Amino acid sequence: MANIKKETYERRRRQLMRDMGSGLLLMLGNDEVGMNYADNTYRFRQDSTFLYFIGLDYAGLAAVIDVDEDRVVVFGNELTIDDIVWTGRQPSLSEKCEPYGISDTRPLSGLKDYLDQARRKGQPIHFLPPYRGDHRVWLWELLGIEPAAQPAMASVDLIKAIVSQRNHKDEEELRLIEQSVDLSTEMHLAAYRTVRPGIHEAEVAAAVEEVACRHGNVLAFPTIATVQGQVLHNHGFIHMLREGDIFLLDAGAETQGHYAGDLSSSMPVGKRFTDRQAAVYEIHLRSFQAAVDRLQLGKPFREAHLAAATEIARGMKELGLMKGDPAEAAQSGAYALFFPCGLGHMMGLDVHDMENLGEQYVGYAEGCQKSTQFGFKSLRLARPLEVGFVFTVEPGIYFIPELMDKWEAEGQHRDFICYDRLRPWRDFTGLRNELNYVMTPTGARLLGKIKKPMTIDEVYQAKNASPS
Repeated sequence: MANIKKETYERRRRQLMRDMGSGLLLMLGNDEVGMNYADNTYRFRQDSTFLYFIGLDYAGLAAVIDVDEDRVVVFGNELTIDDIVWTGRQPSLSEKCEPYGISDTRPLSGLKDYLDQARRKGQPIHFLPPYRGDHRVWLWELLGIEPAAQPAMASVDLIKAIVSQRNHKDEEELRLIEQSVDLSTEMHLAAYRTVRPGIHEAEVAAAVEEVACRHGNVLAFPTIATVQGQVLHNHGFIHMLREGDIFLLDAGAETQGHYAGDLSSSMPVGKRFTDRQAAVYEIHLRSFQAAVDRLQLGKPFREAHLAAATEIARGMKELGLMKGDPAEAAQSGAYALFFPCGLGHMMGLDVHDMENLGEQYVGYAEGCQKSTQFGFKSLRLARPLEVGFVFTVEPGIYFIPELMDKWEAEGQHRDFICYDRLRPWRDFTGLRNELNYVMTPTGARLLGKIKKPMTIDEVYQAKNASPS
């Protein structure tokens, strides 16, 4: 995270202190986690909130922001000679902290004593809801709070104070995000060049992920690369690509600054879409543009979602699969048979930014509750858009036989859905495209300097560069 200036970290922590007013803010860094034994670990990834405020990208650390004492302390252990034999020489803890404006470092064994003293003084200790098992155990050891009780005792005030900062990206962050978006676009262009009949999904996934690895970066999330696009999160690369299939890719890079890119693409496996595929793809593009046209400062993102849903309902009516007023079909939730997910989500240090802190706080305005209705309940972002918000736009059209059967058996939305016309479409699968935007004072700006194919002509042009 040295791509961010020391003064930025200091400013972030000062703002957090002002917002909290008093108390002690406990921030647990992540540790190494063994895959099948202790020394064979998963790739280390630091906690994103720890990165944002503390900056240190090392395992086995914790930090305390003591608002009452105007103090920031990092707790950690120095490497032993046994560690150095395996890792090589590393900076001391104080040397690691200096680029982030932190001078008070202490052994990890002193953390519990520090917290105990704060509790004896009656100082409130704020912590975030844990999302890892080792954090649950650590909080139990440090604060005596059993794991089952920790989510309810996490500090809502701290969550809100963190969200109020991290939701607004500054120019330093936007530069790093655009690097990730551009690399993500390169990954997708590799897929256009690779996809063809007769190969397996795994071969496309390998070509896509090689782009990130070749540049010394990693994936922002597990790649989705499939001809079964109606399964929204399909991570199994088991199918062969055949003429007439649609290939769906959802992939993004996390560059060395740890910010994410998140893009989706849909393309024919052969040289061209079938007529039926092209018709649905064009409806999808219309829904995408309808959503982008509604991205306005101060306007809820939910309106953009509804605009996309309305356009999808209109398109399905043109195909004879829906009836009635498209806007009413969108408001009623009938559209969700074909678009069961949300339009987009916040993006930053996490591909679904701060999802561990709760979508209610990140994506919804104060006093606005998430819907429990199918389709709308999957909308991660609904709040009015503000300058600095970075988010995805990702409408999709899916034909999910199991969902069709369930709704038809239950008689859902018969005023809008022509169930008798759906059977020939059961094998269509699904498609989507996704781009990343930031809200500026003059409106939404598309992120990334490299263009990802979107129109049918652009898709065909990109595929013409692929091997025959």
